[in-house]
Amino acid sequence: MKEVKPRVFLVGETRIIESGLKDYLRHVGAPEWHTDAPSDAEALCEVMGRLCYRSFEPGLNPNVTKVREGNAPYLANIIRVGHGSVLEHSVLNFIFADVSRVVTHELVRHRQGTAVSQESLRFVRLDALSAYVPTHIRESEQGMEIFVRTVEQLEALQRELAELFEIDRAENFDLKKKLTSAFRRLAPIGLATTIGWSCNFRALRHVIETRTDPHAEEEIRFLFGQVYELVRERYPNIFADYTVEMVDGLPWVRTPNRKV
Repeated sequence: MKEVKPRVFLVGETRIIESGLKDYLRHVGAPEWHTDAPSDAEALCEVMGRLCYRSFEPGLNPNVTKVREGNAPYLANIIRVGHGSVLEHSVLNFIFADVSRVVTHELVRHRQGTAVSQESLRFVRLDALSAYVPTHIRESEQGMEIFVRTVEQLEALQRELAELFEIDRAENFDLKKKLTSAFRRLAPIGLATTIGWSCNFRALRHVIETRTDPHAEEEIRFLFGQVYELVRERYPNIFADYTVEMVDGLPWVRTPNRKV
């Protein structure tokens, strides 16, 4: 058995098509408008918000005589007043590696504003098993002995079944798939796996807030603590309202604007 911890990889994010945005700004009468957003993802949220009121500059909308300048104050106001739909336009693409099926079963409950692609254990045959060991077990010598022994026994069963059914000799991939699917039933729910997870900013804020809460499961708290550290640095204006408190060695990420 190999002990692992969840890892976070940000592999994609929304990009602005500059030519299209410039064409739109000329069309609306604001060809000189630009944003100081630190990322395209944050810039797009600002653009989508401003077009609602045509607030790129004073005078475009006769009702608007003053506009809020700057991406940071603009998005701060969007978040403060609860216009969360504006945050749905930008999407981030993550890969979470070495996360257990405990985590993935909880993660798929967050369906709105997300997309999921998970490693298939019908196709990926198990031979060596990896797992995250929760703190209560890790800090108990006897608990660790039971945990490791059990996972290693299940690991041995995967190899034993593979030998029994001679899966390596099977030339028909459909048969391999069926056997692999059968063997996985003896794998633990704590088995480490990989999942691709995409989400918009509104969904991400919600999941960070709920899954770093001290009442959430330990491993998913660990995972989204990493997610928060990554996005806080890369998208500072979207996450500027958050504060962090350490509880049981893990970050609890909170905001007074949770209604967003």
